[in-house]
Amino acid sequence: MDLKYIDFICDYLNFKKLSRKSKQRFNFRWKDRYPCLNEKIPQHNIEPHYTYHPAWAARILSQVRPEIHIDISSSLSFCTIVSAFIPVKFYEYRRVNLDLNNLSCESADLLNLPFENDSVESLSCMHVVEHIGLGRYGDILDPDGDMKAISELKRVLAVGGSLIFAVPIGKSKIMFNAHRIYSYDQIADYFAELALKEFSLITEDNKKGGLIRHATKEMADQEVYWCGCFWFKKKSF
Repeated sequence: MDLKYIDFICDYLNFKKLSRKSKQRFNFRWKDRYPCLNEKIPQHNIEPHYTYHPAWAARILSQVRPEIHIDISSSLSFCTIVSAFIPVKFYEYRRVNLDLNNLSCESADLLNLPFENDSVESLSCMHVVEHIGLGRYGDILDPDGDMKAISELKRVLAVGGSLIFAVPIGKSKIMFNAHRIYSYDQIADYFAELALKEFSLITEDNKKGGLIRHATKEMADQEVYWCGCFWFKKKSF
């Protein structure tokens, strides 16, 4: 028998013994057990990319304070929390049913966004573009799907508007059908017509610092798989 399960049984028996000496406020039966065997650790484990990038983006929005924010398929936790202080319109390829004030959810295709040119003042698309065209979510296979998505983001962004964007950064490659990893230079080239307000990095290993605000290209070039967080603004020409 697994040592962790033996430890669980010992805890159960000890808790049962202690319960006899206290007021019985709950049903406590062996058949209702729900063993959680891997959480007796000295430090809480986190997934750095998906913990830090919404926190980084929320800090950008708290600085910008747009009248309304448009998000394309980023994490639901980001959109639901941000909507507490900024009205958010969330668009997803697969329909989402959420009922919260200040938050609306609609379906949209990132390759054909339902907005006019230069119309969106505050826009985010985080940990999304790297998947487009790989078929992971039932989308059409397209080696250039990510580039088409990026073109749409740039098309709809208003002059002077903010784009909050995040993708895996490191050694450029496709890990089919999970995601692409981009080099810093690739993203800089794809968004060359926009002004970069901030570049931050999220480490793969939280022991290396977690979120690194105002990171450098040189830092990104040294890594294999980190998360690159880009805050762009659309220039006027």
